Amino acid sequence: MTEPTASSVGRSATSAPANSAEQPWPVRSVAIKVAQWIDRLGSIWVEGQITQINLRPGTRTAFLVLRDPSADMSLSVTCDPDLIRKSPVPLQEGSRVVVYGKLSFFTGRGTVSLRVIEIRPVGIGELLARIERLKALLAAEGLFDPRLKRSIPFLPETVGLITGRASAAERDVLSVAHSRWPAVHFEVRNTAVQGPTAVAQMLEALTELDHDPRVEVIVLARGGGSVEDLLAFSDEALCRAIVAATTPIVSAIGHEPDNPLCDLVADLRAATPTDAAKRIVPDAAAELAGVRDMRARSTAALRGWVERETRALMALRSRPVLAAPLHEIDRRYEEVERLRAATRRTAENLIRTESTATRHLREKLTAVGPAATLARGYAVVQRVNGTERHVVRSIEDAPMGSQLRIRVADGAVTAATLGTKELGSRQERT
Repeated sequence: MTEPTASSVGRSATSAPANSAEQPWPVRSVAIKVAQWIDRLGSIWVEGQITQINLRPGTRTAFLVLRDPSADMSLSVTCDPDLIRKSPVPLQEGSRVVVYGKLSFFTGRGTVSLRVIEIRPVGIGELLARIERLKALLAAEGLFDPRLKRSIPFLPETVGLITGRASAAERDVLSVAHSRWPAVHFEVRNTAVQGPTAVAQMLEALTELDHDPRVEVIVLARGGGSVEDLLAFSDEALCRAIVAATTPIVSAIGHEPDNPLCDLVADLRAATPTDAAKRIVPDAAAELAGVRDMRARSTAALRGWVERETRALMALRSRPVLAAPLHEIDRRYEEVERLRAATRRTAENLIRTESTATRHLREKLTAVGPAATLARGYAVVQRVNGTERHVVRSIEDAPMGSQLRIRVADGAVTAATLGTKELGSRQERT
């Protein structure tokens, strides 16, 4: 039986009734439809890392596996063997490449493969340029801001360590940390630190340690390497995971000339794994020596303070006011008595002076007062009108028949008006 072509299947599918449980599509129809849809994608450029090369002598097709460095995803690639043999840069597993080709769906096996016609190795210059572009992007987002850096705990009980298996970095961190603080505990996660699987494994380990409540700080360690070896530590996914972590992270890649991007986003950058161990745990001997020194300084300071206060008390006790306290009271008593006598004399003199002045004023008032005037023969005449009394100042105030009260020096006389006479007139009114 011959296999139907894509056009014939397309025409039959167009005329065929809708798909249902009673009218299912055969596998070949589905496979051909998928092949048609994939074929519409056209040619594309793809970047990845070669993880497997299958180049057999005498074959006209080479098989490769292209993996995404930042995710656990891969793609099958086929190409002409001459593309690999004649590459200006030798291609090997771990090489970063950019390929140009077209996706194909093999209906017989139900697999997708990328058929490439061009392979371009990504050189070190291009890799550094991409790292610089990513660095500028992360800096623009503020991921390098020092205010985002978390402080490292002074004495962590449990430290997470992400490093290569049986690596020198692991030995350096563990040996130096335990020699400085034997009680420190490590949660070690061994991962690939270079190659196509490095980023995915480090992300998984970082997530696991970050969710462990016992881990107080995480160290990402590697003992240096070339720029190509350290590409995983400049991966965007890893950098963003470090920023998003809630646990403080120390980057100890140990590559001084060119810092990977994880050094810039980490909370603390250590020059080497040994330096990281020194900076995450204190030196027990140095701390004990510091405690002893502080105790000695505190003791000396306390003794000096006691001696100063003792001398100050002795100086106070030797003063006359404390040596003979009653003497000062007696001296003050005599002074108070002297001041009291002076005050009394001053008050008496003031009283005498004021008394004399008061007597003179009284005499003057007596001489010009009403009583003295009455004593010289004058009298005060008042007209009595019932209970009211009015001083008589004119003959008009005392008409004939008015009842009068005449006050003299030794009493008062009651009289009545018999008549009036104007001053200087001979006529008398009766």
